[in-house]
Amino acid sequence: GCRPIMSIPSGSRGCNEILNDTRPDVLKDIHRAYFAAGADAVETNTFGCNLPNLADYDISHRIRELAEKGTALAREVADEMGPGRDGMARFVLGSMGPGTKLPSLGHAPYAVLRDAYTEAALGMIDGGADAILVETCQDLLQVKAAILGSQRAMEQLGLRLPIITHVTVETTGTMLLGSEIG
Repeated sequence: GCRPIMSIPSGSRGCNEILNDTRPDVLKDIHRAYFAAGADAVETNTFGCNLPNLADYDISHRIRELAEKGTALAREVADEMGPGRDGMARFVLGSMGPGTKLPSLGHAPYAVLRDAYTEAALGMIDGGADAILVETCQDLLQVKAAILGSQRAMEQLGLRLPIITHVTVETTGTMLLGSEIG
């Protein structure tokens, strides 16, 4: 018989990161398509491997595991496809999303978020990430938690990787909380 496109455990509907475990074939096909189309780098399917997102599904204990699995899938495809244009290596960027809780607003304690980001970064590094991509941040304290958490992971493992950080700026010119990027 045919397998369903999405195999989602009960209570995990909407949790894309669970697919790192249940449908690695689909994710590898997506990474492969990006590289085949000429991409030099792919992001991992780990945007929601953070405490607030996975806690919503009662699987926050799986942050490191799902981050490692998602990164390893991208790494496997990058290595399988070999160098891209002009012999340039294929890169895997460990995607680290902001989550749904903003520490500046007291939604979650800073140190708890930082430590969860450490777990995510440990998984991404173990999975073969070339860099950590801290994405779509809306709260500078959350940015700090993600960066310092990633740096702590690198210290634990005795290596350094680039950290790339994106922030989201509203049409007003400030971040969601009203912070100016300066």
